[in-house]
Amino acid sequence: MKFNCSRTDLSDAVNNVQRGVAVKASIPSLEGILIKAESSSINLTGYDLELGITTNIEASINEPGEIVVSAKLFSDIVRRLPEEIVTIETDDRNVTYITSGKAAYQIVGLSTEEYPDLPKIEETDKITVKGSILRDMIKKTIYATSENKSKPIYTGSLFEIKDGIFNIVAIDGYRMAIRKENIDSESNNQFVIPKKTQNEILKLVTNDETDVEIIVGQRHVMFKVDSYYVISRLLEGDFLDYNATIPSSAQTEVAINTREITLAVERMSLLASEKIPSPVVCTFGNDIINLTCKTTVGKANDAISTTISGDEVEIGFNNRYLLDALRNCETDEIRLTLNGPISPMIVKPNKSDDFLFLVVPMRIS
Repeated sequence: MKFNCSRTDLSDAVNNVQRGVAVKASIPSLEGILIKAESSSINLTGYDLELGITTNIEASINEPGEIVVSAKLFSDIVRRLPEEIVTIETDDRNVTYITSGKAAYQIVGLSTEEYPDLPKIEETDKITVKGSILRDMIKKTIYATSENKSKPIYTGSLFEIKDGIFNIVAIDGYRMAIRKENIDSESNNQFVIPKKTQNEILKLVTNDETDVEIIVGQRHVMFKVDSYYVISRLLEGDFLDYNATIPSSAQTEVAINTREITLAVERMSLLASEKIPSPVVCTFGNDIINLTCKTTVGKANDAISTTISGDEVEIGFNNRYLLDALRNCETDEIRLTLNGPISPMIVKPNKSDDFLFLVVPMRIS
């Protein structure tokens, strides 16, 4: 194999593709990047058997072929090459020669024989979403995915398309996040995407105007982002009927400035920590929210004047879970809906229903 290509294009591609490479694998070649030279381009692939990232870049091919090279070493070398044009060549012993200007490297490659093929997706559905919209939907919900591997289905987010509405839903047992968007689609489908895959999509969608294609198969899904393809397994299992968990009534409603309440909870959180899981206690009533946090290191109080309608209620929250919801609102005003001290609190925009966050309270001793 022998080809010439742009160092900038190669470095960008390697940096993105290597995020799909396995850190530790029983198959040594999975710890490397697969390079294939054919026709007028080279294809680079990183794959850890659950997530694969692949792309093509233009190149001048002198001799087609393929090789697997160490992902980290190859990335470090390419990033530091002195000239814009890179020449890469391999011999029959899988030694890979990398030259650029007067800099030259010889590194040991691996045969591609043991490198597994990426899953072939038999398309059952296809959705196209504007990059800026998909990125915002993922950012507003991914925080609520579960870290508990005993229930794998909740370590990802539900992607649901029905009646021209696209929902992304994440649940971890303590909070729930829903982001809704109207899209031009006649699809009626739902599937669960792992958190890791969503994080990779966030990193690849850098252009707001990019259209992202989501191609759905039986067991896998493929995202097409510009020249990149991200192939991921789907999580299997029964996702909770999330609509049934949303309280339908409202005993207390609060309209509040997002920044004001976020800063107040942050001030209370100075006394709380993972080792001291004391709740931030909020008392809603008489157009005032009183906040209190009491731990072994001290006590803090604060108050916010705002508009409150309905019953007075005292309720406690894990400060981190509450802050995660507030920080992801990205709207000037929000509406809080409460149904007593032990029912989850709803957080949503004051004048729309683009998103809905649910925060489960802590019992106050």
